[in-house]
Amino acid sequence: MSIEVVAVPDFSVEQQQSPSAPAQQNVVEKVNLLGMSRPQMEKFFEDLGEKKFRAGQVMKWIHQFFVTDFAEMTNISGKLREKLEKIAEVKAPEVVHRNYSKDGTRKWVFRVGDGEGSLVETVLIPAEDKTGARKTLCISSQVGCALDCSFCSTGKQGFQRDLNQAEIIGQLWMANFSYMEEVPVAERERSVTNVVMMGMGEPLLNYDAVLNSMRIMLDDFAYGMSKRRVTLSTSGVVPKIDQLAQDIDVALAISLHAPNDELRNELVPINKKYPLEQLISACQRYITKDGNESSRKHVTIEYVMLDGVNDHPEHAQQMIKLLKNLPSKINLIPFNPFPHAPYGRSSRNRIISFQKTLSDAGFVCTIRQTRGDDIDAACGQLVGQVADRTRRAEQWKKKIAAQGEIIRSRG
Repeated sequence: MSIEVVAVPDFSVEQQQSPSAPAQQNVVEKVNLLGMSRPQMEKFFEDLGEKKFRAGQVMKWIHQFFVTDFAEMTNISGKLREKLEKIAEVKAPEVVHRNYSKDGTRKWVFRVGDGEGSLVETVLIPAEDKTGARKTLCISSQVGCALDCSFCSTGKQGFQRDLNQAEIIGQLWMANFSYMEEVPVAERERSVTNVVMMGMGEPLLNYDAVLNSMRIMLDDFAYGMSKRRVTLSTSGVVPKIDQLAQDIDVALAISLHAPNDELRNELVPINKKYPLEQLISACQRYITKDGNESSRKHVTIEYVMLDGVNDHPEHAQQMIKLLKNLPSKINLIPFNPFPHAPYGRSSRNRIISFQKTLSDAGFVCTIRQTRGDDIDAACGQLVGQVADRTRRAEQWKKKIAAQGEIIRSRG
């Protein structure tokens, strides 16, 4: 499958052709309904002269029964179905690679545009918790990433473009459909329980498309997900965190990775623009917005553990001081090495010691279980192998090699 998102045709004005112009075939570009939020879908049907409630009907067929053929949408009149066949379509991104790990992790690489480099990744991680079976989907928001965090494989591939709504929500659609392909339409159900906007790209730098996609996730006519089960992860785009608080109620996660500005400037370069004091203040504002405690009781802090870089006891103490006035849960993430990475993974003992220090200080602190290593499930790993769209990775590898030569010569 390939994806194409175009503007809704204007049916109020007839197309006119100049008598002197050569005859051309009148081809109507089809509108992809997959990424439309309910207000957008309602306007689409109103522009067709239809009632707004058709939007809810079609959204249920698309997102709850995973139907892409309008002929199967049996509670819609035959006349409307014929019209939709001519002007609209339901298309998810093209799957160019899929792999299912022995531990249950599933991974897809999608092509979202022309050329071999227009690729993004999506990872589904199953787990058991107190609520039962949980399937968490990690969704990408951009092709590549412009932030270039020093430990991230995706950042070394450069930035190509933002994803549109159909390309974002299409990842969730495909993950659900992967469990339902052989199930009769009437028996299909949504399998993904949690979504994290934590894949390739910085979601707050693709704000409108990400916001509308999350609205589809929460919509009862679509996926009907709890706002506590939809999480947006950001490296710290402070103004957009404040805007997000105004626009939607979802869980917030911060890619922190360093407890002081000097180290974070190195690991997460956007910190130079929005340093830690500003970032923590924005998180505090996000939690206290309108006194809403439904899903904003805390912020999740993500902290990748880099051997000898950010895993010392003094870093744990700095974390305690930094987060003392921010209700938060801390998720320690063992680093997933990738080719030519300048970092190694902290030892298990070092990670456990770091966790104990934070737990003893009263923080809820967990260690993320490493999953999907056999299918390169860490963000950006597989796409980095499939397509390097820029010379950034090549230049970066040369830089690492040069640093190694300097160290050897000094030795």
